[in-house]
Amino acid sequence: MTELWLVSVPLDKTSLTNVDKLKRILAKNNRASCFKFSIPDLKVRHLCSNGISFLLVSVIKKTLQCMKEVMEHTADKVQESTLANGVDLMSYVTGFQWDKAKYPTALPLCSLTEIINKEVSQMEEELKSHAAAYNIVKTTLERRLKGDLQSRSLNDIVKREDLVVSEYLTTLLVVVSRRRFLQWERTYESFSEFVVPRSKVLKQSSECLLFSIQKVRLAYDPHSFNVHEYSFDVEAKEQQETMQHIVHKKEQYGIFVHWLKVNFSGVFLAWIHLKALRVFVESVLRYGIPVSYQALVLHTDKKRSKKLKEELASLFIHLEPTASTSKAHQASCDIPELCQHEYFSYICYHINTNLLEIS
Repeated sequence: MTELWLVSVPLDKTSLTNVDKLKRILAKNNRASCFKFSIPDLKVRHLCSNGISFLLVSVIKKTLQCMKEVMEHTADKVQESTLANGVDLMSYVTGFQWDKAKYPTALPLCSLTEIINKEVSQMEEELKSHAAAYNIVKTTLERRLKGDLQSRSLNDIVKREDLVVSEYLTTLLVVVSRRRFLQWERTYESFSEFVVPRSKVLKQSSECLLFSIQKVRLAYDPHSFNVHEYSFDVEAKEQQETMQHIVHKKEQYGIFVHWLKVNFSGVFLAWIHLKALRVFVESVLRYGIPVSYQALVLHTDKKRSKKLKEELASLFIHLEPTASTSKAHQASCDIPELCQHEYFSYICYHINTNLLEIS
């Protein structure tokens, strides 16, 4: 399983030397790929965060789930659609560049987190609205095409030879639930003295049967059965309306998928920018002012992670000799998704790569 770590160390001479040493070690043993994680100089006057990570993670999950459902869990289509700024998610994280147009670095940190909060909250509301509208269109069409015999069009079931229509006779179509089949068989010929015996089964489903019966053109007593006086003209009109629904669904599909692509990218970008903010805040708190640190992304996997931790601990133990990889992180944190679950001599945050899994 893939793992992404955001690591930050100060710019002292020993740390710089050991970063270079780390890169050489990783190039030899292939335990991880190392990339620079570029965080600009931000305003340090007010260090704050407002706990919006849960909202971001929630909206990412909901957007991805909607995408899977709309694309009917076609992994290739979903993979092609889950991009960030036009590139795959892993490439975006490993090549991260701060978006100064969306998140101006002249603003204080509280303003930046508020921008992200408003942006993602709006996405969440729009997602609900778009999903509801699309589901109405989809359900309406499915009911017409795949509904039970009581609600769907019968145009693809009934043939002209199934109907006897003349000056004196007409054909009725009756939908009978399976639980009432025996009652139908016993009673339908007695609805009227004008009913012709021997009804014919035209179609069966798991719940219903569709019968045709002939009768003289006089009043009939349906005895609460679902009786249709079938007309090819009416059904042709129904078929035309169904085709209009198919076209409408295709249009809505295109609109919704486009929205999902654009907004998945937007919320993912916001999520990674929030992580960058957290690394910046922690770096200022740990390494002090003036701001002097470098951030890295390490791309590894679960099998190699233990050895990688040992190498990092060995290289950066000078930053805090008493730190232990097994020591629980006791510092308070109001963004649990970004919190360190272990305390190290260097700063390290794990990105939840489960969110990036498409299957």
